[in-house]
Amino acid sequence: MKKKIFIALMASVSLFALAACGSGNKQVTAGGSTALQPMIEHASMAYMKQNPDEIIMVQGGGSGVGLAQVAAGSFQIGNSDIFAEEKSGIAVDKIIDHKVAVIGFAPIINKKLKVSNLTQQELIDIFTGKITNWKEVGGQDQKITVIGRTAGSGTRVNFDKYALNGATEVNGPTQDASGSVVQLVGQTPGAISYVAFSYTNKPGVKAVNVDGVAPNYDNVKTNAWKIWSYEHMYTNKSRKNTIENKFIEYVQNDKKTLEQLGYIRVSEMKVDRDAKGNVEKIK
Repeated sequence: MKKKIFIALMASVSLFALAACGSGNKQVTAGGSTALQPMIEHASMAYMKQNPDEIIMVQGGGSGVGLAQVAAGSFQIGNSDIFAEEKSGIAVDKIIDHKVAVIGFAPIINKKLKVSNLTQQELIDIFTGKITNWKEVGGQDQKITVIGRTAGSGTRVNFDKYALNGATEVNGPTQDASGSVVQLVGQTPGAISYVAFSYTNKPGVKAVNVDGVAPNYDNVKTNAWKIWSYEHMYTNKSRKNTIENKFIEYVQNDKKTLEQLGYIRVSEMKVDRDAKGNVEKIK
């Protein structure tokens, strides 16, 4: 599925590229976070229709890739679910942060499981391997299969930090993209993982509450649901090109699409959180 989406996207981009030939076309590569990727893909197509001489190439790879590549100058925009300060080895002084949205993350399980709520401690115990059967948390007698994300994933960084309180996940199968996670959880009896809200309504999976709190937008806005992050689009300070800033502004102002795809506008948040995880109410 991921391959088909990529091919379709590249084909569409190629059409725009051909149309722009001879008119001084300009190209920007935006890559990184797969949690933000659905929004960037959608926005890039709409943006290029309005600006046919400008090409936006979209890639995934994970937040770590986005941050590293924009700092190195290989990407013009690095998409990330985490602050650059949270990722070691990133030249923070070379890049500029643009917060474009907020996204929630939720634990998801195979839809056939008869569990709708977990305490945070149960969640920690499952992902660290202390709880290994769903009957231990009120479900059926079914072995738990924990599916994680690969190193460099912003989704993993945020889930480990805010859902697991920094605990180390048990070794097990991992996936490098949110779409792959959903597919594997849906196909694996007893599976559990975590994804951005925008992926929780996919076939074969369902999100679960944590400590009785539902994973929804209103709870994220007040920090009642604590597993969330800003979506960042980083640019390189050395770049004088204004296309990046134009496109980022376009993404920030596309309220309808942000909401349709499961993101929250930064201006709608009732709290603010810094790179260290400190939360303050917005007055």
